[in-house]
Amino acid sequence: MKKTYLLLAAALLLGASACDTARQTQEAETQTPAAAATSEGPTPVGAVMRKDGLRVFAFDDSPKFPESQLRLNVPPAGGVVEPGTVEFDYDLSNFQLTRMTPHGNAEHLANSQEGQHIHNIVDNEPYTAHYDTEFTKELKEGDHVILSFLSRSYHESLKHKGAYDLRVVTAGRPAERMEFDTNAPHLFYSRPKGEYVGKDAEQVMLDFYLVNTELSPQGNKVRATINGTEFMLDRWMPYIMEGLPMGENTIKLELVDNQGNLIPGPYNSVTRTFRLKPAA
Repeated sequence: MKKTYLLLAAALLLGASACDTARQTQEAETQTPAAAATSEGPTPVGAVMRKDGLRVFAFDDSPKFPESQLRLNVPPAGGVVEPGTVEFDYDLSNFQLTRMTPHGNAEHLANSQEGQHIHNIVDNEPYTAHYDTEFTKELKEGDHVILSFLSRSYHESLKHKGAYDLRVVTAGRPAERMEFDTNAPHLFYSRPKGEYVGKDAEQVMLDFYLVNTELSPQGNKVRATINGTEFMLDRWMPYIMEGLPMGENTIKLELVDNQGNLIPGPYNSVTRTFRLKPAA
């Protein structure tokens, strides 16, 4: 009888151990420690999210340039310009355009050979990169939301207060006017963009810009749906995506509250495509 009890206890212990092992294996499929994420490239912050063959993690090891300041002087906020070719003119301090950002991330991410620059986004359309504080750009008749921010050479945005400028500018005399609250929470799309070839396609950076809001595990988040697979991002940082297939890829970004509800705003839900190609 005593042997029977001992055998039964051993069997129960073995079963519990097997269940715990299975649970740990299942958890490991969704998150892995940052140290085991990647052997090179940007250093992960926190756990690595794994789903459907994709790996997504935040990084925060780039140079910060905390004293840099950017302000758009022309066109003026709330101003009226003629439709067509419009002049842009910025004040910039403590940041050097055209300089290659001095960091190893420049070796592992798609990097502009022209160096650091300004991202200029009109109405949340794909940005244009500018390497001078003065340039011209076409604006159609209507009200336009213009977001400008400083970017490292590998297109990662500077996210501190003073590194961006947001304003509404009117071109011409539009029959219908836009209502845009510059004090409300807004999400703007930045990267990825265009086509990535060869080594640049191995680690693709996801970067977006937030205004008047913060992200946290208990607060607002960005829901990133990558090729149909959903990831909840609770930190405003750049993210690395690994395991993307060659060809066309799709990303949908949504600014949501803690219950997953879309926060009202004209650009708080945006979908973009980009392409990956193997080396020739």
